[in-house]
Amino acid sequence: MSKKALKVSSIICFVTCVLLWVPNVLLHIASPFWMLTFVVGPIGLAFGLVGKHYFLAVLNFIMTFSFFWLMAIGYYFLGP
Repeated sequence: MSKKALKVSSIICFVTCVLLWVPNVLLHIASPFWMLTFVVGPIGLAFGLVGKHYFLAVLNFIMTFSFFWLMAIGYYFLGP
């Protein structure tokens, strides 16, 4: 694949991960599709690393572990 195709693929994976969280975070609808971030995120990470687009690789890495980030933020602000 060309570097441009790898960049576009990595961007698509990142945007997909963000869109998978929309029903849960913004719409407050319990949707299990957020679990696909554990699959799509590493794929985008690999595309970013192979294409040497490290910023996209970092974004996809963050989205891979977005569940843990969102849980920590939720517990911090909403607390027990």
